[in-house]
Order: sequence, then C-alpha cells, then structure tokens
Amino acid sequence: MKTSTLLTLLTPAILGAGTVLAQAAAPASTAERRVVNIQGAPTGNLRTGPLTFTGSPVRATVSTLQIQSQRVVLSAPAGVPIVEARGRRTGDFSGPVTVTRGRLSAKGGKLVYSEASGKGVMTAGPTATFVPEKREDGDPVTITAGQMSLDVDSNVSESTGSVKLVSGNQTGRAEKLVFDEDRELAQLTGSPTLTRAAEKNQKELVISGQEVRALTKSKTLYVRGGVKLVQGTTTTTGDAVYYDDKKNVAYVVGNAVSVDSKSRVTLRAPASGYLEQRTDLGRVSQKNSRFTIPTAQFQLSGEK
Repeated sequence: MKTSTLLTLLTPAILGAGTVLAQAAAPASTAERRVVNIQGAPTGNLRTGPLTFTGSPVRATVSTLQIQSQRVVLSAPAGVPIVEARGRRTGDFSGPVTVTRGRLSAKGGKLVYSEASGKGVMTAGPTATFVPEKREDGDPVTITAGQMSLDVDSNVSESTGSVKLVSGNQTGRAEKLVFDEDRELAQLTGSPTLTRAAEKNQKELVISGQEVRALTKSKTLYVRGGVKLVQGTTTTTGDAVYYDDKKNVAYVVGNAVSVDSKSRVTLRAPASGYLEQRTDLGRVSQKNSRFTIPTAQFQLSGEK
C-alpha cells in the first residue's frame, strides 16, 4: 500500500493530522466533543504511537478550546495501539502553551489533556485572563495558581495551589478556585480571603470565611462560615456576609458582632436583625429587620 493511501486511511484515527471536516449529522456525543484534533503531520509509528507534532506553533482544537504550543506528544494507554485509542488518548503539550475559549485566555509551560476525562491540566506557571463582554461590564479577571484545570464539557476552570484572583480593586486568595465563565462567578475555598484595596478616604477591607463567592461583573460577594471583616480598627464577625462593592455596604447576619479596638465600642445584631457596615464611612449600625442574602445569585452553573 502506498504511503499516501495509508495516511488517508489513518487520518481520522490519529487525531486529525490535518483539518477535520464538519459532518452534517446529529450533535456530537460527549466522547466525540472530547477528541483532540491537531494540525500538521506527526512523526512516530502511525499505528502504535506515540505521535509527535512540532511547529511554530502547533495548533489544536478540543470542542471550544483552541490550543497552541511548540510540541505535542499524543499517546495511547499502555498496550493499546493509537489507531484503536480514539477517545482515550493523552496529549502532552509543552511550551509555552496558550489556551483560549471565548473570553478566557490561559498560558503556561505545560498542558496535559485527557480525552477520557475531557480535562486539560496546565502547570509550570499558569495564568489566565477573563475579559468582560463590554468595557462597561467591569474589570478583567486575572488568575494565577500552581495548577489550572480546564473542562471541555463546561465553561468552568479549576485552579489550585496558592491561587490569586484580581478583579479591579478586589484581590482574592485561596487554595482552590472554581471560575464559572458563563456566570462570571468565582468560588474560593481553602482559607479564602478577599481584599478590597484602600481608596481615597476608604480604608482597606479584608473579608475571610470558609467560602467566598464573588460575582466579578456586579462586584458583589457572598461569604459564609466564620466570617470576619477587618477594616481599620473595626472587626466584624458573623455567620455570613453579603457585600456590595459598588454601594460600599456589607450586611452581616447570624450572631453578628462588631468591635472597634480604638473606641472599645461593641455592637451586637438584634436577635431578629443584622449589622450593616458602611465601608466607605467606616460605620457599623444595628438593624432590627431581617436581611436575606440572595444566595441563588451565587450558584455555579448546574448547581442546585
């Protein structure tokens, strides 16, 4: 058999060493959406693999992900010929690596993508930037972490290890971050803190708790579990807090107590009320009415 004929027969099985044409058929299954397609002619054994792609850059696509790197090694599970491993292969992208999806762009030194799981794990100094749809929609979001995972089955990324998220005057830190691109929602866990930078006469505000959820477009926060707000000499604690950065106000509920270490004044929320903290004025007041945090606004896609 001629070499050209062999390559033609193997092209669909070796992850598209070239352009894969769209077919007029039913929507692709989950397994098909996870298949990676790489442009270019590989080196290596076309039947058994692994296959190596090099270029300046090598371009690949997986569902809505666009990937560029300097080198890709495509391999099959041990003992399985690569021509029989479609949907179970692993792509090892080495850098620098750039991944884009819609308004999200991520960069790092290495990316390992698994067709079986539909996830690509980026390491070696990963960073990501998410830009607002419109300029008036707010600030870009930048994320740095030890590791980032991109899921092709949803527009969600997960970052772990000394995570830092910056959006305008807000900086979040945690051990784990889940960022929902569709909701423009960040969930931080693992000793999370959210710092609102000082501005004019407004002092720096630091909020911590067991979990921080931030809507980056509206600049609103929901923090729950052993919540603490520290601003100047004032420390306010409670079970949960809703913070609106645009309005410069925090609503602290559940056993809310505020202590000013300078004036030695202590304020406690009424049994049926809450504490309101004006972060622009540095003032805390007691409220007798009930405040209900709109937790439904802070649900991740698919979360109930």
